[in-house]
Amino acid sequence: MPATPHRSARAATVALGTVLGTVLVTALVLPAALPSAALARSSGTERALKMVDTDHDGTIDLAEAQAAAGKVFDAAETDKDGTVDAKELKGRLSKKDLKAADTDSDGTLDRKEYLALVEQRFKAADPDNDGTLDARELKSPAGRSLLQLLK
Repeated sequence: MPATPHRSARAATVALGTVLGTVLVTALVLPAALPSAALARSSGTERALKMVDTDHDGTIDLAEAQAAAGKVFDAAETDKDGTVDAKELKGRLSKKDLKAADTDSDGTLDRKEYLALVEQRFKAADPDNDGTLDARELKSPAGRSLLQLLK
């Protein structure tokens, strides 16, 4: 029996409905099933912001960043020699970054060197130069680099 225009239109409608249904299910289910790296990074950034933002204004200023960094330095500085080395930093810095921040070239960072690095990274993460970092700025590569030193 030859296909009539009515049957062809109906078949096309059914096929289109199947395709649209599949697309809709995929669009709704896939994001829930596979959280994106951006969402995971966002929640980590939000947690870090809340931990460092001691005045609860939704931003981090340099004083808050340095206070958090000072606590991290004290906790990491396990051998009580006044410096942190690569082992104590536990991956917070690459060897290259450690060497660049090590102004006295002794292979370690003292508190002054560590806080200077925090200030450098803070300024890099603050492109609008307003002296504060919001969640959007902390999610940038420069902001994430700073957060490595504050956790």
